Amino acid sequence: MNNQRYLILLLLVAYIFSPTLFTWMINPEGAWYRPYLIWAMLVVAAFFYHSRKKHQ
Repeated sequence: MNNQRYLILLLLVAYIFSPTLFTWMINPEGAWYRPYLIWAMLVVAAFFYHSRKKHQ
């Protein structure tokens, strides 16, 4: 049940900040690698989540 709380909190935060994040990501004056930063953070978070889950 504890993991579900974190997931719900993460989804709520993502829902709240998604318009700002999307605007930041597609800004034409920004760096080309901005969308890849988001995906890289998602992959790293998933890696840590799964590695932590294996040790429990």
